[in-house]
Amino acid sequence: MPRLALYTFGVLQAPLADPSPATREFYAIGADVYRRISAHPGHLARAEPAGGEQGVLFGADWGTWGEFAVPAWYGKGRTADTTALATTLSLWTDPRSAFDAVYTGMHRDALKRRNDWFERSRHPSHVLWWVPEGGTPTWREGVDRLERLHDHGPAPQAFTFPQQFTPEGDPTPTRT
Repeated sequence: MPRLALYTFGVLQAPLADPSPATREFYAIGADVYRRISAHPGHLARAEPAGGEQGVLFGADWGTWGEFAVPAWYGKGRTADTTALATTLSLWTDPRSAFDAVYTGMHRDALKRRNDWFERSRHPSHVLWWVPEGGTPTWREGVDRLERLHDHGPAPQAFTFPQQFTPEGDPTPTRT
């Protein structure tokens, strides 16, 4: 049975290494959110660097998730001191499970505060697509699909929670 990939991307107002209270709060909330989402029904896996290094994205060993990549519109730093982004890549059993994890509970509360941490953007913040059973999406796939979504809108290869497609490519009525 196909599995659902979810890639999220946002540009932060300050680098991850910034010592300000807002950045520390973002990290603290993020750690709790990840724990809860990882335990959510329907969650299968998420990309994590092999060394488990917090804040190290570029150059980390991501194993089967591939080399770390970001959208072309990301124009901030790429070192441990200058990186200013938050991104996830995860696998789910179905869109409803992913939607519930993202838009309920602690993550929903964090989303309400996104303007405290993230720059406003005209680019999409997430993209969904189906991967074959046993497959693992890569960071490059996530970036390519997010850029495709931005350039062409939702399609079976790159869609959103409000405009979903089945694994066969058919549009689905939105019930989320």
